[in-house]
Amino acid sequence: MEQNIREVLISHANRYETKDFLDGDPSWFMHQVNGAENQEAMAFIASCLSYGSRQQFMKKIELIRQWSEGNVHEWVLKGAFAQQFKEGDTRCFYRLYNNDTMNSFLTAYQHLLKEHGTLGSYVRQHASDGLSVVKAICDYFAQQGISVVVPKDTQSACKRVCMFLRWMVRSDSPVDIGLWADFIDRRTIIMPMDTHVLNQSMRMGLLKSRTTSMSSAIRLTAELAKIFPDDPLKGDFALFGYGVNEATSSHT
Repeated sequence: MEQNIREVLISHANRYETKDFLDGDPSWFMHQVNGAENQEAMAFIASCLSYGSRQQFMKKIELIRQWSEGNVHEWVLKGAFAQQFKEGDTRCFYRLYNNDTMNSFLTAYQHLLKEHGTLGSYVRQHASDGLSVVKAICDYFAQQGISVVVPKDTQSACKRVCMFLRWMVRSDSPVDIGLWADFIDRRTIIMPMDTHVLNQSMRMGLLKSRTTSMSSAIRLTAELAKIFPDDPLKGDFALFGYGVNEATSSHT
């Protein structure tokens, strides 16, 4: 890896991992509710809705926060979501998710909370590192028939699950809240990968793969670990900063 690439990524990571990053990012929502259970539930639902147009999905996540009055954990656990998301209602909520889809997803999540207390408690019992956490979450919701919202397996990059895991595991961050830091090592979590991240990584020489698969995400994480050995996903902020600066440069 070229020294200048290393220096650029370290610089970007330090510059962009600040409270300002939260503005317009779905991670903002978990900072707007009180208590670890509400933060975890808000973060999980926010991550599941975070695809497509950021301007549009942020509005939908805000609706969840409003409907639950910030008590997201209880809203799911007690089934209060059924007031907004009625079973059999095929009207669209957001893109691929209609109201019935959201009801099914939240019902599955409700079952998990009833069985385990929190998603973190479930993870603690079924996983020990980043990849096994992603598998455990995918497996649970696949068994409930919720593959539209949560990927059914780890063949894909599972970007949104990996993003949620970054939020939950990384501590000492103005962005990530580290609720699971005591039982999942941040060195094992996997880079959230989409087409944009893949293309940036290829331009920087970090990857040669052209597919947004889990194997590509793992390879990229390994490359970032060479720069940030104690905290590979600090590289997520680095690549975000690289993209911002690249976009700015292309318009000047």
